Amino acid sequence: MRKVPLLFILLLFGIVFFAQTIAAADEEPLIVYCGAGLMKPMDELQVAFQEKESCPVRMIYAGSGELFGMIATRKSGDVYIPGAEKYIKDALNKGLVVEKGSETICYHVPVILTPKGNRAHIQCLEDLAREGIRLAIADPQAAAIGQVGNKILEKNGLKESVMKNVVTRPSTSNQLLLYAFTSQVDGAIAWEDQSSWAQSKGKVEIVHIDTAKNIIKTIPASVVSCSKRPEIAERFIQFITSDEGKSVWKRWGFPLEKPL
Repeated sequence: MRKVPLLFILLLFGIVFFAQTIAAADEEPLIVYCGAGLMKPMDELQVAFQEKESCPVRMIYAGSGELFGMIATRKSGDVYIPGAEKYIKDALNKGLVVEKGSETICYHVPVILTPKGNRAHIQCLEDLAREGIRLAIADPQAAAIGQVGNKILEKNGLKESVMKNVVTRPSTSNQLLLYAFTSQVDGAIAWEDQSSWAQSKGKVEIVHIDTAKNIIKTIPASVVSCSKRPEIAERFIQFITSDEGKSVWKRWGFPLEKPL
C-alpha cells in the first residue's frame, strides 16, 4: 500500500521536472550580434520585440569585425547586424549566415566629428592632413567605420598624410564619439547618426564630407546559419525593418534612403 503513493510522487516530480525543462528552453534568449554604433535604436527595438513576441532577446554589441570573429568561433547565435554590408557578404561566403530572411535596414553616413567649437578649424576632409591635427580613426580590423575611414582616405589620396595625425585607433565607433566630445582629439571619422546621441548633443560639431568623396554604407541584417530558431530570427529582422522599426531608425538619425 505504501508503494503506490511513492510511485505517484515520483511520477509527479518527473512531470514537473519535464515541464520546467521545456519552459527553460522556451526562455532561452534570441542572440543578436550587433555593431556597437547601432546600440541606441537597437536597445529600443529589443524591448519592443520582447513585448510583442514574448521572446527574450540578448544583444551582443561590438565592432562588426569582432562580431564576425565571435560567430565564426562560437558557432552559435541567431542574428547578425554589422555596420556595413561587406561583413554580410563575407559571412555568406564563409557560410556563417543564410541569404533567406536577409534585409537592408538603413544607411550609415561617415562624417568628421569635432569637439564643440571645432578648435582645429577643420572644414573639409583635406584638413585632416594638416600638421598638428590630432585624430581618431577606428581600427579597420574591428569596426566597420575604421574600414570605411581607411577607404575614404585612400579614395581621395589622403591616407598617408592623414595617418601621420592619427593618435588612437579604437575598436568601436562608440569610442570615437567619446574621444571627440571629451576633446581628446581634434576630429574623428565617425557615423553621422552618433551626433544625435544624448551624451554628444551640444558637445560635438559635424563636418560633412563631400558626397563625391564619401562612401555611404548599407546596414544589413541576416540570420546566423547555426541558429536553432531561424523562424523567430527572421521575425526579429522583419520587425526591425517594419514601419514601426524604421520610425525608430529615423528618429536616431539613420537615413532610410541612400543619400545621393
